[in-house]
Amino acid sequence: MPLHHLYHGKKQGRIVRKERNSVHALDKLDRRILDLLQLDGRMSMTDLADKVGLTVTPCIERVKRMEREGVITGYYARVNPQAVDAGLLVFVEISMSSKSDRTFDDFRREILCIPQVQECHLVSGDFDYLVKARIQEISQYRSLLGDILLRLPGVTQTKSCVVMEEVKETLFIAAQK
Repeated sequence: MPLHHLYHGKKQGRIVRKERNSVHALDKLDRRILDLLQLDGRMSMTDLADKVGLTVTPCIERVKRMEREGVITGYYARVNPQAVDAGLLVFVEISMSSKSDRTFDDFRREILCIPQVQECHLVSGDFDYLVKARIQEISQYRSLLGDILLRLPGVTQTKSCVVMEEVKETLFIAAQK
């Protein structure tokens, strides 16, 4: 099966495949562009082109192609959590009552609506989901856990880790080979 066919899920007992646009193989220049844009997403195309050794037009064309193909998925402002009263970081392991598609779908639908949750991952191992959340202070943790997370569909057990020190946090993905 070609790489542009990706597993998308099950529907009425049959596997559904979703075809994506064919992604152009990334060369060394594309990877350098990705690294530089991850470090400074507001870099001008002139500066970017200069740093990768291209003229502006081909550089812009490469960036637009990578945006079109979904390699570059967006640009954003990184916010200091303390500045918006979200300085406490917690990770919560969540175990589910069953492993059915419906249970997972119900949970997914609800977790997407919780603004304190930054990330939620279905994982293998001793629990089902790993949740990353930011809150103002420890007193809000009780509310997040008891009033919100434990009331989500299918949740039977949680185990939490409150972060005492953030040593490294980055969204940078090394694109260089």
